[in-house]
Amino acid sequence: MIASHIPADARLYLKPTWFVPSPIGLAEGSAARMSNGLVWFQAYELTLLSGRERLVRTTLPVAGFVDALDGLPEPLVERAQQLAANISAMRPPLALGDRTIRFDAPQVMAILNVTPDSFSDGGKHMDDPGAAADAGFAMAAAGAALIDVGGESTRPKAARLWEGDEIARVVPVIERLAAAGVPVSIDTRKAAVMEAALNAGARVINDVSALAHDPRAMEVAAASGCPVILMHAPSAGDDPHDNPNGYADVVADVFDMLEARINACVAAGIARDRIMIDPGLGFGKSLADNLALVNGLATFQALGLRLLFAGSRKRLIGALSNEAPAADRLGGSVALAFRAAQLGAQMVRVHDVKESVQALHLWRGLADAGLSAV
Repeated sequence: MIASHIPADARLYLKPTWFVPSPIGLAEGSAARMSNGLVWFQAYELTLLSGRERLVRTTLPVAGFVDALDGLPEPLVERAQQLAANISAMRPPLALGDRTIRFDAPQVMAILNVTPDSFSDGGKHMDDPGAAADAGFAMAAAGAALIDVGGESTRPKAARLWEGDEIARVVPVIERLAAAGVPVSIDTRKAAVMEAALNAGARVINDVSALAHDPRAMEVAAASGCPVILMHAPSAGDDPHDNPNGYADVVADVFDMLEARINACVAAGIARDRIMIDPGLGFGKSLADNLALVNGLATFQALGLRLLFAGSRKRLIGALSNEAPAADRLGGSVALAFRAAQLGAQMVRVHDVKESVQALHLWRGLADAGLSAV
């Protein structure tokens, strides 16, 4: 039983743990499935926080989980049961016109930046919409389920870009991809860019500010009826990396912000089943924060929504690899994508599609073999 005298307004979090390759051969009720994927686990790590203080962190087996909550205030019992239900809830497919993306296995989102100054591939696809679209076609052919087109860099201290220039960069590329039936998401914080991209054929909005940067973004997203990706960033201002106060508990703080933005979206008329979340690795976060987010990634399954993980070529890889530059972070990027799949991510956002797809095929093969082993 969890320690008594827990205040009813404490914040409760659940993280699946004690992963197993298969429930076969285990006692009935001793393992739970994470969503509709191929990840099984036998326990929850339960954390209780009050303000910046951690009250409890304990591990509760799946078997007897409800009984183990005895003694908690009723609102926290209900919260724990809801989070557990969210972890195991189905993640429905995304219907994007003629294309459907299913999440019984992790999918790949390909990064296609049409910018001069993105941290990894800035300038690679600038000033030639045909060549940029060809790169997108190649990514789709290599196995990407969604091409994420962006026209503004969100690296630290990046220059502010006028929305007209951003539209001019992305629309010709989106039009070419969409005309060929390639599913496209638009990576932008600006409502006018969202509108132009959707009119050009984009099917998904991916906003690093979780629809908080532009006062019209929520309205545009709700009116469109399209899926939205809500990413965590510590600031909704011009620099999404601005974070003077840091985090008390980075996983809990990111969880709280995403939960609040999900609720705001639902209140604005965006259906929950149209929302995907991204914990925003690297955005206003230290190396320790980023490592904690990766290790705590399964916690975000308790939001009950599709989880996108974007670790490709991020700074933490270089920090652990003798300061390897972005172009030399392929191995770390693939390792992070594989780890995200192990922790239940429904989609990974990558620069290196062919290698990431191959890694996820390997993960799927191992998961299938583990599930069928006798």
